[in-house]
Amino acid sequence: MSFTISNPPALHDPVAFGYSHLATVTSGRLVIVAGQYASDDSGHVVSPDFADQVDRSLANLRTALRAAGLDYQDVAQIRTFIVDHGPDKLSVVATAIGRIWGDRPPAQTLLGVAALALPDMLFEVDAIAVQP
Repeated sequence: MSFTISNPPALHDPVAFGYSHLATVTSGRLVIVAGQYASDDSGHVVSPDFADQVDRSLANLRTALRAAGLDYQDVAQIRTFIVDHGPDKLSVVATAIGRIWGDRPPAQTLLGVAALALPDMLFEVDAIAVQP
């Protein structure tokens, strides 16, 4: 692998919250993935449900990664953007990330925001992946 994920023992264990503290790139080329939201192939938001939007956004992230010959395991960092963020939404995001990355989630910054680009968007995710 061209990067390592780690959690220093002097910091709290963040895995249950859906992230790791560090992603150290050791070799390879960075692939930057723009923000992905719960869009269909025409750009319309597919559902008003937050959990559905998280799942579809992450599926769209995978589609973008695969276009570069990559997959979830190549992601070193994500940034998530949540409209009207709260503990219930954090739980949904952490569960979805756990399903994908298990006990090795990427480094993550979560941002609570007032709004996103389209009025129906509740969640967006971007990524930095490493191509060996």
